Amino acid sequence: MALLAQGIDYFGRDGFPVTARRVRTEPGGKPSHAHDVTQIDHYHDFCELALVLGGRGRHVLEGESFPVSAGNVFVVQGRQVHCFRDRVDLVLVNVMYDPLRLPLPSGLLRRLPGYSALFMLEPTFRSAHRFSSRLQLDREDLGAAEALAERIERESAGAQPGHEAVLLGLLVELMAFLSRRYGESDVRESRALLEMGKLISTLEQRFDEPWTLEQMAKLARLSRTSLLRVFRQATGKSPVDYLIGLRVEAAKRFLRQGDLTMTEIAHETGFGDSNYFARQFRVVTGTTPTAYRRGGRV
Repeated sequence: MALLAQGIDYFGRDGFPVTARRVRTEPGGKPSHAHDVTQIDHYHDFCELALVLGGRGRHVLEGESFPVSAGNVFVVQGRQVHCFRDRVDLVLVNVMYDPLRLPLPSGLLRRLPGYSALFMLEPTFRSAHRFSSRLQLDREDLGAAEALAERIERESAGAQPGHEAVLLGLLVELMAFLSRRYGESDVRESRALLEMGKLISTLEQRFDEPWTLEQMAKLARLSRTSLLRVFRQATGKSPVDYLIGLRVEAAKRFLRQGDLTMTEIAHETGFGDSNYFARQFRVVTGTTPTAYRRGGRV
């Protein structure tokens, strides 16, 4: 039975949910830190960004085994059972974070096709791609990523005043850095994920346009049927529902500002018709735009 690695053991009971731990292959399998479960089947109640700094081994994820070596970078989402085996001088740094407890600028990050590809899509399609779509960093970029991870580790351990803001900033910087590097990948499987990431990025920035499924499929270089299947696998939503969600979030911002009429907001956010806007807003949020503006924030 897999062990649950709980965030409280790494972040602390009231700690800010960003930290990092270095793991080395010790003689006799000795753990590298108090809660090192690298060799044990385990899962998390947080996310983990793994940077392979040196050596080699096998990463066993959900029953499937993938070779890992220096320069590999990948995300392990919460609840995925995994461990590392057959380690030969394997050195890792695990950046741990809880996205549910962090004010991550997800909308801004998703403007990077590489972010959607690396943090949202690659974990979903890792098995189908046999881990070939992972990020592979050269020595210089691996060193830059390691330096950011080390700063996260030191800042988390020091817990000086303002460390929360610094940790959030460092995590976002690391995510952006890795997303840019992923966007430069020329691996075929990675390019396929980047095409979908490009679609998500474009929708984030141009949600107010009158998109059709055919236009989305063309941008992602997929058939309409494949787009519907792959997009739902990656995001848990259909492309249309995802687009509506983006429009509703934008509408919330306009409603909080309180300057525009409902008809104007409908046009600014791509709904076009105020009645259609009101219906979709209620479906997504459970309240009406008018009630939201009056103070019924959701």
